[in-house]
Amino acid sequence: MNDHPLLLSPLDVGPFTLRNRVVMGSMHTGMEDRAKHLPELAAYVAERAKGGVAMIVTGGYAPHWRGWLLPAGSQMTSRRLAEKHRLVTDAAHEHGARIVLQLLHAGRYGYTPFNKAASSRQSPITPFRPRAMSTREVEACVGHFADAAALARVAGYDGVEIMGSEGYLVNQFLAARTNDRTDAWGGSASKRMRFPEAVVRRVRERTGAGFLVQYRMSLLDLVDDAQTWDETAELAHRVEAAGADVINTGIGWHEARIPTIVTSVPRAAFAWTTARLRAEVGVPVVASNRINTPDVAERILAAGQADLVSMARPLLADPEFVAKTAAGRADEINTCIACNQACLDHTFANERASCLVNPRAGHETTLVLLPVPPQRRRRVAVVGAGPAGLSAAVALAERGHEVEVMEAEEQVGGQFRLAMRIPGKGEFAETLRFWTRRCEVLGVKVHLGTRVDVDSLVGAGWDDVVVATGVRPRVPEVEGVDHPSVVTYAEALRGERAVGDRVAIMGAGGVGFDVAEFCTSRSHETAEAWMRRWGVGDPAVVRGGLVEKVHETPLRQVTLLQRKTTPLGKGLAKTTGWVHRTTLRDAGVEMLRGVTYERIDDAGLHVTVDGRARLVEADTVIVCTGQESVSDLAEPLRAAGVTVHVVGGADVAAELDAERAIRQATELAARL
Repeated sequence: MNDHPLLLSPLDVGPFTLRNRVVMGSMHTGMEDRAKHLPELAAYVAERAKGGVAMIVTGGYAPHWRGWLLPAGSQMTSRRLAEKHRLVTDAAHEHGARIVLQLLHAGRYGYTPFNKAASSRQSPITPFRPRAMSTREVEACVGHFADAAALARVAGYDGVEIMGSEGYLVNQFLAARTNDRTDAWGGSASKRMRFPEAVVRRVRERTGAGFLVQYRMSLLDLVDDAQTWDETAELAHRVEAAGADVINTGIGWHEARIPTIVTSVPRAAFAWTTARLRAEVGVPVVASNRINTPDVAERILAAGQADLVSMARPLLADPEFVAKTAAGRADEINTCIACNQACLDHTFANERASCLVNPRAGHETTLVLLPVPPQRRRRVAVVGAGPAGLSAAVALAERGHEVEVMEAEEQVGGQFRLAMRIPGKGEFAETLRFWTRRCEVLGVKVHLGTRVDVDSLVGAGWDDVVVATGVRPRVPEVEGVDHPSVVTYAEALRGERAVGDRVAIMGAGGVGFDVAEFCTSRSHETAEAWMRRWGVGDPAVVRGGLVEKVHETPLRQVTLLQRKTTPLGKGLAKTTGWVHRTTLRDAGVEMLRGVTYERIDDAGLHVTVDGRARLVEADTVIVCTGQESVSDLAEPLRAAGVTVHVVGGADVAAELDAERAIRQATELAARL
């Protein structure tokens, strides 16, 4: 029997029977904005449909140009454009999946000077103040949603999802913080609900039978002056009565200062909200946010918390998620680690969304791992079993090459093994589990505790050698850096050297921030402890679900220092950097910039800050001042006539960049 019977069971939803309970949630990839990218979007959709997902929700499409997310962004506003989308819908249907178009009006979140919203209140995440819609414009906007839904039907979509959460226009109408209207569309909670209710009703009337209407509802706003649970429940009843076939879960506005999807958020942390909604309505409800394994999804369904589960990034990481689950191969799933580095960070930089652990995502037509014919198969030695080495080995073996991996340490993982020791980054272990299992399945021999040299590689019959030997911590030239209190970040994270109660961290890049969290956090948190620390409460008790944070006493006293004069953490990723900065501030970490390191002695770290001498008293000084490439093998091997490829940190160590390392290794495998 399969271990996930509920997840794989069919379900009647509106006019359709879905083949299982997995919905691919909406994610803007960058392929939605231009018609010329529709063939690539179709390939992306086809791969997920072929992998067994029951229903796919597209990225958001504006029903009118006033609702663009970006200038000339994705929209569904003409029959000509709708007909071009047949490429995408046919790709889904060919492989047995349903597909719905998400209708998203950005409102005050629009990054254009043309945006209109419920009121003229500017959002903190765009520089443009919206114009408030007139009463007539609100009524016209309802019609635009209906028009776009009708066009989606022309395009072959099975339905639409009305985006009513995350702080976009529909959500803006619902909250007093963004709706100060005094006409029929505002002034009371009931009047504010008229807009989403009207949109759902008009879409249902316009599209008729045989067309799915899904409403994405904010169940926990996590901002001030937002909805109470009673208001959310009333809204659910009203949109159901207006014609919604399914209600999907949304958590948090984009301007909320509580993380909802980063890797430190516990798995399925918000499923309790969906369970509460399910008790209110008669239509199926969808759970979402940080559901990344079949086991987690099955538990949600078995507990009666939801009828379906939505996953977006997990299906970037592994398009075959459902097929592998159905075949009893869940241990071969490439699990989403919620790092955001190649998906959401790319989206907010107006770049193509992809996936750190699966660089083929979003590049299905250009990064192709085709099988090689027997006469072209090569014997490849991969030296180093970190992210670059393991991803290269797996991709090469998938193409049919004969691959062996040599690793000097007794465990695989490299920098990922260090990362997984950071509280909130335990998901990195999943990627190591995936690579290890794929090596077993593909017959890749992994030799641990094996330090190779030029002599052992030359003459061994290798057609290619991939040097993926990674990095070593860079130790700065500071007086006293050889003091017994000084340890590298690798020594600290591996537990090779004890860390005292007072810590000075030299270097405030990504590694420095991670080490500061490692030093201040007591353990990996339960979901309940995480909620308390971030101030997530019950919307039935407090409007919006916001309560005071409850801070634990940090494990150690930490000072984080950097030579640069820029704010600490400025170079961290857009979607996760603020989380790290907030975490350290809440833990009482002192942050110093514009520092000159003078010397280290028994008293601690002596520095100069703003022209003044200062002693940072410390029992331990942890060095996080960058990395150096370890690529000693490359040139001697080339000199001996061996074909050598250098990837990952061994190639570039300017900053630890797993995304670049894994992509580079996969691209190499695609070429050989």
